[in-house]
Amino acid sequence: MAVPNAWTGLAAGLAVEELETELLLEALFQRFGHDFRAYDRAALRRRLAAAMRTRGAATLSGLQEKVLHDPVVATALLRMLAPEQAALFDDTTHVQRLRGVLAPSLRAWPLPRVWIAECAGVGEAWTLAIVLAEEGVLGKLDIHATLANEELVTAYHDAWLPVADLDAAQTRYAASGGRAALSAYFEVRDGLARLQPQLARRITWSQYSLVTDASFNEFQAILCGSVLSDFGPVLRQRVLRLFHDSLARFGVLCLDRPLAVSDAYAGTYQAIEGDRPWYKRVG
Repeated sequence: MAVPNAWTGLAAGLAVEELETELLLEALFQRFGHDFRAYDRAALRRRLAAAMRTRGAATLSGLQEKVLHDPVVATALLRMLAPEQAALFDDTTHVQRLRGVLAPSLRAWPLPRVWIAECAGVGEAWTLAIVLAEEGVLGKLDIHATLANEELVTAYHDAWLPVADLDAAQTRYAASGGRAALSAYFEVRDGLARLQPQLARRITWSQYSLVTDASFNEFQAILCGSVLSDFGPVLRQRVLRLFHDSLARFGVLCLDRPLAVSDAYAGTYQAIEGDRPWYKRVG
């Protein structure tokens, strides 16, 4: 009878963990307004396990107690659940696609708008601005970089990076087709660097939830390269419908996972060959 008892104990432990997960996610929503309840559970548990180790919590209930009573822990956890910050020009192949696919598409529009949904920090947004400036598109462009985490929106809006980050990114920038010294696009002060004002003003940072908010504009391109794979099936379909409602016909969509035949509006997109799932809306 020992084997059945062992299985019973394992099942009970998993049930408790699932309950603790649901309670923690509900607490994050009720207390802080951040809704992770429709996220993929496997992806969430990996991040929550890391948070438990970092904060010395033996259980998810213990982590929840710390989150509800210690603002520092709450802020840290919400940062851990946000998209991981990308380095400048961190994916040279993707940047080449920005040059070869996105920029030519945007040139056809008189006043194009690009939406970076759940932006992976200033590394992603600044990289895009520099690329489009070099491709002659940025002068007539608006980039909207959104995140659900309002604290991160504020931080990214006023961000500076260590100058060493520019030095590290120079090789990647050149490999992706960059034609100048990367530092030419930055102002430097006391060992820190930030994007030149004429480029930075093209980026609008704002708080926006893919989970709850409605379409807020029409865009000629939507980039979502960091979170779609973290969403549960229902939320994924909701977000794909949102993107369809927000993307102009013949606009470009870049995702972090390929569209499935059963995905919302999959039949209205034409795949563009490349390293990531790139699509053009044709219907």
